Amino acid sequence: MKTTRFVLMTATVIALMMATACSSSKGLGRHSGRLKSEQTTERKTKSEKAMQRKDRSTTVVDNQADGPQAPLNKEEFLGQVSENAQLVRFITSKIKFSVEVGNRQMTLTGNLKMKRDDVIRLQLMAFGFVEAGRLEFTKDYVLIVDRINKQYLKVPYDQLDFLRINNIDFYTLQALFWNELYQPGRSYMTQSQQNNLQAEPGVDDDVVLSYSKGKLSYRWLTDAKNARIKMTNIQYDDYVRGNYQLNWDYDEFKANERKFFPTKHMVTFTAPDKLVKIDMKLNYIGKDEDWETRTELSGKYRQMPVDEILRRFMSL
Repeated sequence: MKTTRFVLMTATVIALMMATACSSSKGLGRHSGRLKSEQTTERKTKSEKAMQRKDRSTTVVDNQADGPQAPLNKEEFLGQVSENAQLVRFITSKIKFSVEVGNRQMTLTGNLKMKRDDVIRLQLMAFGFVEAGRLEFTKDYVLIVDRINKQYLKVPYDQLDFLRINNIDFYTLQALFWNELYQPGRSYMTQSQQNNLQAEPGVDDDVVLSYSKGKLSYRWLTDAKNARIKMTNIQYDDYVRGNYQLNWDYDEFKANERKFFPTKHMVTFTAPDKLVKIDMKLNYIGKDEDWETRTELSGKYRQMPVDEILRRFMSL
């Protein structure tokens, strides 16, 4: 039962991590404490080094193997990054999780099913064949299901303070899962928002795209050659209240029709008193359309109050 409980808590952690990691200063202001230096992980250090800026240039350089090339216009490069977005409507796969919450670790299996502009579903398995937990994001609500204890939480985004106050919706989460640029509060990044992005050379052949809003900073690490997003970084800096950071790294890109999609996702969320790390490995990139995009529950399931979900998260 310890295994199944931790599987369920993993689903809860993922849901709340997504909500908190992209928070505005108003929402984050309710937390206290400072980021402890001992929480700095090897992954975080690597990401920060990759994000280091070489200068304040408005152009980026396409560093091909055959020597220096002419500067690449920012608008042209951003167009290439946007062009890398997936054309398919469905992405499905068996997945493998490596989860670390505090000092607890576990490797899980499951399924990822996504339909563009409609739903993101994660099914977490216990013992390799029993579905213990389900996490479902749609445009209208968030659903967390505890299959073992026949419990669930289903609420619209605007009824969850940490989502509503911080303007987090389905499209923000979709951009993270689908490896795309995004603009908070919008279903896609507008041309005017793209024009506001800074584009600066990073280390090696990387390009850092960024913009800031108050104490929040958003950065995307891309490679100059392929214009692929290698990492999304969201950071909230406050000396008094504490620092919060989300790193979502992408690796092992594989062809998906005419585009490339990362089959390895490494997520690290750091808060003053919480450290969550999730590695998600896709076994393949499928496009199965033969599945119900909405979870229907029988009358045997009991609705869980939001306070109980939050209490479980904070007790991890």
